[in-house]
This record gives sequence, structure tokens and C-alpha cells, in this order.
Amino acid sequence: MSSFDTRMGDAVADPGKKGWLVAILELGAWAGVLMTGYLADKLSRKYTIVLGNDFFLIAPYLQLISVAPAVIVFCIGVIVQTAAFGSSSIFGGRFVTGLGVGSLSMAVPLYNAEIAPPEVRGSLVALQQLAITFGIMVSFWIDYGTNYIGGTGPGQHEAAWRIPLGLQLVPAIILGVGILFMPFSPRWLINQGRDDEALVVLSNARRLPPTSDLVQIEFLEIRAQYLFEKETSELKFPQYQDGSWKSNFKLGFYDYLSLLHLLYRVAVGSLTMFFQQWTGVNAILYYAPSIFQNLGLTGNAISLLATGVVGIAMFLATIPAVIWVDKVGRKPVLISGAFIMAGCHIIVAILTGLFRHSWEQHQHLAAGWVACVFVWIFAMAFGYSWGW
Repeated sequence: MSSFDTRMGDAVADPGKKGWLVAILELGAWAGVLMTGYLADKLSRKYTIVLGNDFFLIAPYLQLISVAPAVIVFCIGVIVQTAAFGSSSIFGGRFVTGLGVGSLSMAVPLYNAEIAPPEVRGSLVALQQLAITFGIMVSFWIDYGTNYIGGTGPGQHEAAWRIPLGLQLVPAIILGVGILFMPFSPRWLINQGRDDEALVVLSNARRLPPTSDLVQIEFLEIRAQYLFEKETSELKFPQYQDGSWKSNFKLGFYDYLSLLHLLYRVAVGSLTMFFQQWTGVNAILYYAPSIFQNLGLTGNAISLLATGVVGIAMFLATIPAVIWVDKVGRKPVLISGAFIMAGCHIIVAILTGLFRHSWEQHQHLAAGWVACVFVWIFAMAFGYSWGW
């Protein structure tokens, strides 16, 4: 948006700073993930989500507020007053946003997996991705709509980009308040010795009486795993059983070392997430307006419109995944999605290599639109496969 470019100056004009402007959120997410494991065990999955949500809640207003060159936050929780604006607030705010995103990306799937019945666990994870793609779609179209506040040229009002940033508060409040009414994870309750509460949570979640065979079997499975892990820890590390933070940290450290004995399983899980990022989806989502401009779609409004189609395509493609994931299986879906995304990358690369200097010529306009279509197909392939 032109008003954002004007306000932020070289933070947008300089390619290096622009790259950092995007990447700093991922850096914050990395830090957020690292500290969430301990918090999830100590505070509970539920309160960790609230904590991660607080990071996310404050961050949009860090982005909105600054007195150059320093960033001053006048807000605890919700209310922040704006004094002046500068790029330093965007960098700081995106890092704090990343802390929340990383924390929630770890804590929410953990909570879902521990409270969901096994037969719908895969669909529930896919449903989370559906919610994410819905949010992406809505955010793209909000950007497209607010882009017209004050016009799309040099006279554009700063509300065009401040409103989308501020609207991040709405889902943050809903999540932060809503999770308080949700039950604790039954696995966490058992780990804390609160077996009776865990049984009640399982009973309510399954809508069956506590004496039901299904509830009792699931309860005993969770408890048996907890007792096995506890006894194993006591046998291997009897000197670290005093419950102190130092001992718990060392136990966690040795747990990581034990992953070497499970190298294949760890590699499968870790590399799957590694290659999910290497599909290039974040580059598509973050740089979509610039990508479409480079493919020959002139004008800020047109590139934002094409970006909005990315959100719709990804959202619609995620819907079938919610339905079929537990029936078809993960592996065929991942393989097919990978081949489609690779094909899209190759076709867009070829078209860009052939026509990148002549998109505006009439005979090459179709090539630019074909490249855009394959970007949309890429988004669809990611949505139904590697996205969840």
C-alpha cells in the first residue's frame, strides 16, 4: 500500500530490510516454539494458549505505535495510544507476533490431539488448518478493501494499513477468552495427579458416563503411559526427581538426547515439517502482491485482488482434507500435493524466464495470466496436502 510505503520509507524500499521485515516474524516464532514446551507442561496446555495469545494480542499495537526511533507501548492487554509512527514498531511488533504465533502453533495442536477422540484426530488437525486458511483468505480481502481508503495513490489514508493490523485484536480476544471456558487436557491432568478431573473431562468430551468402557479404556491408556514414563525417568535419573526447575530442565535435556535412539521417527516428523516450509508457501503468502506484480499484473489493486484469490483457493482446497484425511491416509495426499506443487513451480519458473522482460506486451499477457493461475493451483495443492 502506498501510504505504508511512504510511512516506512527504506524499510520497504530496501530489499534487505524488506526481507527482514518478513523474516523477523519467523524468528519470533522460532523463539516462541522453544519456550512453549516447558510452559505447556508447567502451566497446562490451556493457560499456555492464553499466554501465547497475549503475545499475539499485544503485537498488533506494537506495530501501530512508536515515537521514532524508540517504540513505546502504552498498553497492557488491550488499550494502546498512538503517539507517532515509524518502521521500528513494525519490526518489534512482528517479532512479538512471531512469539505468539510460534507458541500457538505448538500449543494448540498439542491440546487438540490430547483432547480429541482418536478416530477424528486427523480431521480435527485438518480443521485447524481450515481455520488458518479461512483467516488468511479474510485478511487478504480486508487488505484489498481497505486499500481504497483515501484512494490507491499518494493520497491514500494511513487507515488503509492500520485497520488490518488493528483487526488482529478481534480473533486474539475471541481465542483468549474462549479457551478459558475449555477443559484442561486430560493427559496434563493425569501428569499432575488429578485423575478424577481427567476422567470427568474424558467423559464430557465423549458424552459418555465415566464408567463407560470407552472412557475407561482411554483413561487407563493415558495413565499407563504416564506411569511408564515416570518409572523410566526414576530408574534412569533418580537424582533429578525433586521437582525443581533445574531438575526438570535436565530431564528435558536428556529427553532430547534420547531422541537419538528414535532417529527414524524423529527424522520423519522433523523433515516433514522442514519440507513443508521448503515448498515455498510462506514466500507465496508474504510476497504475493509483489509476485503478481512481477508476473505482469500492473497496479497495486490488481495485485491485491490476485492475492485474494490465493486465499480463496487455499481455503476451498482445505475443505476436502477435513473430510478425507482419516479415510485416504496422509501419505498419498502428501505425495500428490508435492508433485502438483513442484509442477507449478517449474511452469511458473519457465514462463518467468521466457517473458519476465516483456509481460506488458500484448502477445505475452496470456503468459502472465497462465503463471498467475499456476500460483493459484499451487495454493490449492498446498491447502489440501502439506498445509495441515
